[in-house]
Amino acid sequence: MITEFLTAHGLTGLAIGLCTFLVIGIFHPVVIKCEYYFGVRCWGWFLVLGIAACAASIFVSDVMLSTLLGVVAFSSFWTIKEIFEQRERVRKGWFPANPRRKY
Repeated sequence: MITEFLTAHGLTGLAIGLCTFLVIGIFHPVVIKCEYYFGVRCWGWFLVLGIAACAASIFVSDVMLSTLLGVVAFSSFWTIKEIFEQRERVRKGWFPANPRRKY
């Protein structure tokens, strides 16, 4: 298994760091797109994803996968805040507004 390889070579921390960086990097454009197409009403999706990832993290025994599920969970919770802040950035004109949606 990959976790055994990472542990044997002392790379677990680096792998978790890289995966955390990638998860955060993926969530950034997701915030922008979700706010553009759905507005702030999509915040509930991220709450459900966060709760599910938290629960999964508790039940997964593999340290690497459990940690990454925790990163996804708390990135989802942070995204809820960012969705509302993105709405304000759109109002300020920093990002384009969806012309088909009323604000």
